Amino acid sequence: MAAYCRVSTKQDEQLNSYENQVNHYTDRINREAGWKLVGIYADKGITGTSMKKRDEFKKLIRQCKRGKVDMIIVKSISRFARNTLECILITRKLRDINVDVYFEEQNLHSIEPSSEFYIAIYGSIAQSESENISHNVAWGKAQSAKEGNVFIAYKSFLGYRKGADGKPEIDPEQAQTVRLIYNEFLAGKSLQQIASNLTETGVPTPMGKTVWQPGVVQSILSNEKYKGDALLGKTYIKDCISKKVIVNAGERTRYYVENNHPAIIDDETFALAQEELARRASKRKVKQIGSTTEQGKYCGKYALTELLVCGECGTPYRRCTWTVNGKKRIVWRCISRLDFGKKYCHQSPTMDEKPLQDAIMQAVMKVAQTNPHVLQTLKMHIQMGLGGEAGEDESMDIQIRIAQIDKKFKDILNSVTAENQQSLLTDPRIGELMSEKRILENRLAEYAAAEQKRADTESRLANLYTILEGMKNHPMEYDDRMIRKILRCVVVQTKQRIKVIFIDGLEMEVEVEQ
Repeated sequence: MAAYCRVSTKQDEQLNSYENQVNHYTDRINREAGWKLVGIYADKGITGTSMKKRDEFKKLIRQCKRGKVDMIIVKSISRFARNTLECILITRKLRDINVDVYFEEQNLHSIEPSSEFYIAIYGSIAQSESENISHNVAWGKAQSAKEGNVFIAYKSFLGYRKGADGKPEIDPEQAQTVRLIYNEFLAGKSLQQIASNLTETGVPTPMGKTVWQPGVVQSILSNEKYKGDALLGKTYIKDCISKKVIVNAGERTRYYVENNHPAIIDDETFALAQEELARRASKRKVKQIGSTTEQGKYCGKYALTELLVCGECGTPYRRCTWTVNGKKRIVWRCISRLDFGKKYCHQSPTMDEKPLQDAIMQAVMKVAQTNPHVLQTLKMHIQMGLGGEAGEDESMDIQIRIAQIDKKFKDILNSVTAENQQSLLTDPRIGELMSEKRILENRLAEYAAAEQKRADTESRLANLYTILEGMKNHPMEYDDRMIRKILRCVVVQTKQRIKVIFIDGLEMEVEVEQ
């Protein structure tokens, strides 16, 4: 004889129930003549809808297959399994090897031929109970999110700890790591480079591990909680049986809570990080010989890998090292010309790195030393362009109208009775209101997106002018970090000429001295 016990949660009262079950079955089996106790298997705080994490349960089944157990005694079908299909399959397999499962509450032996019918009925009831519990939990979480209650898992969330008042407070040491990640990323480092650096310096991950992964770095860069806000409802559980976590892409309501806790990263820095993440994710794909797929991977080592393109075919350039007579020579070559010869690109030149960098810095210095009135005029023109297309912001009016539509829709529903509920399906007002609401919500989203784009662009421009103004009287050597911040791209026109395009759209053609 073996007994199986399970409690669903780790609450104190449930743990007491678990201890009671163990004591009960020990006494029960020892009292019965002809019964010999071979073990009591118990899972604590484990769900009954799946066997995946029920280690003791799986251990019991293995013992049955080895012929060590003739009968299992369990309190009820719901304690054995809340998944109807799993319950039937397990009892069926045990029956095949002559192992009986006795369910006390139902007074049912699985070895009996008619038992499967009753197991299906009772199992369905148990599964229905789990589904109801799951629904209630999901509803409770949705209500909590609607009220703006933010849950933070401090053990796995870098940068914060639970304060004396129960609210999140900044952990100074961990916050320093978070700021380092944002600074390094915006300075041009790749996710892998940042992860490797953190691993090498011995900084623990949010989970306390020693090895950082690029995905962890990306999650920190994209988490709005670091700017003091919280987006609730990012994911949801598909159902209580599969427990599959689904990314909420609008299927369910999400809630955004502003200024919920102290910010580690300011709004501007966070917005720049999101813009840079999107830019790197949308890198142009380039098919290269020897690769099975098109390559669009971001390179954090050299800025020109991201910026230098061929003026003839538009393909990015790649950095190469040539060795001639024992001397190394660093050059940049069009990937299309490098891999396919003159088949697709006929005239693209090979560019030596040092003269190329000098020419780029020459363009930067020319812009930095341009008449201040020209720069100011350019800046005003760009700012006018940013605000000119938006028109009057009607966001508040749209929100008011959406609220009016919701009230009208609610009034219509309240007017429905048992006698006229069929008319609701054909009421033309329903379709008209919902259609208008969708249009208004789309317009509201467009306003928000336009505003964010303007804010991001203005921030980038402010950064550009700060750098250029600082260089007027203090010339700098070529620096990859600085180049990333102020240039959109560099177009190779000929071996002697390039076009440098700044992030504000300003173009400067310069000669390349060989």
